[in-house]
Amino acid sequence: MVSLMAEQASGAVGHPLAGVATALASAAAFATSGAFGKSLLVGGWSPGAVVTMRIALAAAVLLAPALWSLRGRWGALRRNGWVVVGYGLTGVAGCQLAYFNAVTHLSVGVALLLEYLAPVLIVGWLWARHGQRPRRLTTIGVGLAVAGLLLVLDVLDGGSVSAVGVVWGLAAAVCLVLYFLLADHVDADVPPLALAGGGLLVGALSLGLAGWVGVLGMARGAEHVPLGGVVVPWWVPVLVIALVAAAFAYVSGIAAVRLLGAKVASFVALTEVLFAVVFAWLVLAELPTLVQLLGGVLIVAGLVAVRADERPASEPDRDEPVLTRPVPTI
Repeated sequence: MVSLMAEQASGAVGHPLAGVATALASAAAFATSGAFGKSLLVGGWSPGAVVTMRIALAAAVLLAPALWSLRGRWGALRRNGWVVVGYGLTGVAGCQLAYFNAVTHLSVGVALLLEYLAPVLIVGWLWARHGQRPRRLTTIGVGLAVAGLLLVLDVLDGGSVSAVGVVWGLAAAVCLVLYFLLADHVDADVPPLALAGGGLLVGALSLGLAGWVGVLGMARGAEHVPLGGVVVPWWVPVLVIALVAAAFAYVSGIAAVRLLGAKVASFVALTEVLFAVVFAWLVLAELPTLVQLLGGVLIVAGLVAVRADERPASEPDRDEPVLTRPVPTI
């Protein structure tokens, strides 16, 4: 299923809706991790153990497809080895660990808000590093998206703020920036499956090493955990967060970055918060409020503004780095 999705994304390059659809699929897949992963945490599993199981299983699932996608392209992987390693350490392992550490000091809403400052940081990075000053629509889109997140996460009613938690949350945002920029920077000759599989493998190995030396807690919890009003074996939510929220989500996310570019893909990824609200409603019976729905409207408006502000491919700015790359056939 993963390889089929990547092949379809490759063949759909140039279609105006292909990149947005792929990015939305990735955001929805990532969003399942919150509702299903929470059942493990409630059951006594440590965040380190949950993240490591998720990434390790996803890496194992993608190993064979990733190797198959590399037939005849091993040279491209060697040329981009540092990108794959950096992607695995920051965009995979670092981002998740930083977020879970932030959650231990902050409310989930505040931690998510800090992490999803990443799109704003990307706009700032492109401005500072490449002189790509954001135009009016992009600036408006940034403001609308941030305002929408404030409403969706409902943090205006008050949330405990810890300096340590804020540092971890900002670290997660930086890692998320690197996730988008590194996925966009890799050569088009490296298949999305290879980048995702390699990044997950690097992330799994680094987390395993951290657990082995005692830096990362690996506490095992209950054999059966609560999920959607019923009790299920622990491996049920693990399979969901590994296969859907990791394996499929990372591959589709890389394909989205190559179709849209880092800036637009990062803004579409904001819809992960909306999808997370929906899954929390379906799985945990947590209903969104009218304020959250209003926030969703603002986020969509921000995405539309940023998307509308993108220069057409036929009119590139000579001072602007070309971020959008086609997805190679896998």
